[in-house]
Amino acid sequence: MAKLSIFLTFISLLPLLCYSFSPENPTDRKILVLLDNAAIKSSHSIFFKSLQTRGFKLDFKLADDPNLTLQRYGRYLYDALILFSPSTKRFGGSLDFAAILEFVDSGHDLIVAADASASDLIRNIATECGVDFDEDSAARVIDHTSYAVSETEGDHTVIAADDFIQSNAILGNKKIEASSSLWIGHTLNAANNLVLKVLSASPSAYSANPEIKLSSPPSLTGSAISLVSVAQARNNARILISGSLDLFSNRLFRSGVQKAGRSTKHEKSGNEQFVTELSKWVFHERGHLKAVNVRHHKVGETTEPAIYRINDNLEYSIEIYEWSGVSWEPYVADDVQVQFYMMSPYVLKTLSTDKKGLYSTSFRVPDVYGVFQFKVEYQRLGYTTLSLSNQIPVRPFRHNEYERFLPAAFPYYGASFSTMAGFFVFTIVYLYNK
Repeated sequence: MAKLSIFLTFISLLPLLCYSFSPENPTDRKILVLLDNAAIKSSHSIFFKSLQTRGFKLDFKLADDPNLTLQRYGRYLYDALILFSPSTKRFGGSLDFAAILEFVDSGHDLIVAADASASDLIRNIATECGVDFDEDSAARVIDHTSYAVSETEGDHTVIAADDFIQSNAILGNKKIEASSSLWIGHTLNAANNLVLKVLSASPSAYSANPEIKLSSPPSLTGSAISLVSVAQARNNARILISGSLDLFSNRLFRSGVQKAGRSTKHEKSGNEQFVTELSKWVFHERGHLKAVNVRHHKVGETTEPAIYRINDNLEYSIEIYEWSGVSWEPYVADDVQVQFYMMSPYVLKTLSTDKKGLYSTSFRVPDVYGVFQFKVEYQRLGYTTLSLSNQIPVRPFRHNEYERFLPAAFPYYGASFSTMAGFFVFTIVYLYNK
């Protein structure tokens, strides 16, 4: 009896256990952090501490650990992966290039940080994510007008960059000061429209080896050089590619920065604020949307029909919420649209909102019968993509649903009856006229 009681108690707690590990609760998310060496854990401890204070559980391992694995028994052990191991040529255990790509394809998040020692493995991962690093492994981003001023004159490879992407969804609404670091530059794959530049180099920057004299124009120049890039896959997995591992370091978090040509010196660089806000986006603490309670019905009714008739008046509604990092808040926008679609959209309507999360509209079913879809394809910079569809058939009028007399056809009715009357009179006159 005691064993049966324990078993029943466990069964009763299963719903609570499933809820507590819900992906909508970020405090239960676990992140695997792979390091080149154990010293990075302490030299970048401020960044790791910020993740832990936000509720993430970090599992630190060396990149060549022979026991590395991302999944067990077909289930992933981690929700995100941080690669702070730029020089690693081969991962340990069952982790490899294909496993990381499969991890992202399954909807999980990824942060990759590179530096001067970036291996081909790290470069190939970045390439698959839509980012191409400079082919010259000795190249650095050099800028003789936007470098960070220091007490000793250097080769201007430590850059104070402040050309951030203008998106509150990605970087928040607080102003970020210049971020300083030594960078290896990269460009975005033109064929990949899912990757974005978050921090760009200035128009005067170029990528080259600072230790040799240029014999030909550099291949990467100006604002085409990206220092930090992000990508959001079609499955809403998010990826961060940084051209500097030192960007996340305690040393640059605490150091001041002064951009060349400016008299103002900031006692603290914007590195910490920049990577903190960016990591909130990467780990879905910002810009994450969900849609619930999708409804449609005829005007004046509340139940969803199995089929509509042509020319019916219907109402469509949906609720959209945004994760604030703590709770789901109503999402407010004026560009959410619904399509009534069959091969092409017959109806395209912008949904009106009550600013409490509810979006709705009404329209008339087109005078075309077939199998239609309600489609909502919402894509906005910095937000997860909403892709919803609901199939519904549309039938024509039945034979007994047509109007018996159409007002527009009265002239034709009159012509028919006048023709019959004229023929009757003509017949009488013809037969009985002597």
